[in-house]
Amino acid sequence: MINSVVVVGRVGQDPDMRYFESGKVKTTFSIAVNRWSKNGEFTDWFNIELWDKSAEIAGEYVKKGRLVAIDGRLSINKWTAQDGTQRERFVIIANNLKLLGGKRDQE
Repeated sequence: MINSVVVVGRVGQDPDMRYFESGKVKTTFSIAVNRWSKNGEFTDWFNIELWDKSAEIAGEYVKKGRLVAIDGRLSINKWTAQDGTQRERFVIIANNLKLLGGKRDQE
């Protein structure tokens, strides 16, 4: 079986970096990916999670509005909310991060 995701889009907010006592680093952010159909243009939002060296690079260079390419695997986080309802959130666990775009994206 294969679980592989590749998305290219713009970062929705500045990344959130977290350091753990174990020495691990996790960075999260979301990206917007536009898609077109005969009914018009739509935007899909994807939650991204990076770990270790990729997380540090993302924390330093990724900013809101930056064009990035992500490849990784799809994961589902499940939990029970305070009101007792079951919740789930889809997250792309990134293996690779590529910074795209021109000089305008780096500012």
